[in-house]
Amino acid sequence: MPMKGNLVLLKMVVNGKSVEVKVDPTWTLLYVLREELKLTGTKKGCEKGDCGACTVLLQGKPVNSCLVLALQAEGKEIETIEGLGQADDLHPLQKSFIANGAVQCGFCTPGMLLSAAALLKKNPSPTEKEIRTAISGNLCRCTGYQKIVKAIQDVAAFKD
Repeated sequence: MPMKGNLVLLKMVVNGKSVEVKVDPTWTLLYVLREELKLTGTKKGCEKGDCGACTVLLQGKPVNSCLVLALQAEGKEIETIEGLGQADDLHPLQKSFIANGAVQCGFCTPGMLLSAAALLKKNPSPTEKEIRTAISGNLCRCTGYQKIVKAIQDVAAFKD
């Protein structure tokens, strides 16, 4: 990312906390999260919106943070993987991913988890097709997706 043009103050809520950061208007939300706020759970993948590794929730909806200019997040709520759960208090989806072997290399996992969390918040009892559609923007080269789908189904079944 180009550095230090005309910096603008960006105010947003990240993982429930109000933050202010000076940003160059050309910076992406991905860049600001990783480089300025040091939230490196959001992965830098293709930087073209194709892989979903950089998925975060913007106002509760999954977005590719590599395609969102940081200033588009002004005054908005952002949730990253760091806000989903903590090491000593994992989110049910994180627990289910572990229990079902849905985490292999782990690169796609943050984006998958956030896409799944957004789905389950909107639709607590999704069909397999709805799950697959919800995670379709998140590419995984390791799992073949079945264990990921099963992990999401298990959390949905538990909510019933």
